[in-house]
Amino acid sequence: MDYAELIKMAFEARKYAYAPYSHFKVGAALCAENGKIYTGCNVENASFGATMCAERTAVFKAVSRGERDFKAIAIVGGLTEEERELSGYAYPCGMCRQVLSEFGKPDMKVIVARTAEDYKEFTLGELLPESFTL
Repeated sequence: MDYAELIKMAFEARKYAYAPYSHFKVGAALCAENGKIYTGCNVENASFGATMCAERTAVFKAVSRGERDFKAIAIVGGLTEEERELSGYAYPCGMCRQVLSEFGKPDMKVIVARTAEDYKEFTLGELLPESFTL
């Protein structure tokens, strides 16, 4: 899998983020087992509990189109003025890790990136050991 292309797609999705409160825009690109890519961005709300993360947006978009199995996700995020190179890595929150574990296997790749060349790779099992599943 070409992580650079997946990361670039996450950066493109980040452009659509709605983050007027935190100014922390996040984009995600999720790769299904069949190779189809689904993107998502964070969408904030004045009622912070109603905010949706980029990762869950991508997962829910994919699931609503019939996908159930995923092999990788790339996540990029940072303050809105950081457009070319992010100052840090944006890791998925606990809720996103749990949602990813519903459809991804423990060996699913989770890529967090500052640029297409500067990224860290983990497995979902590393980020959420002993996940809650049925």
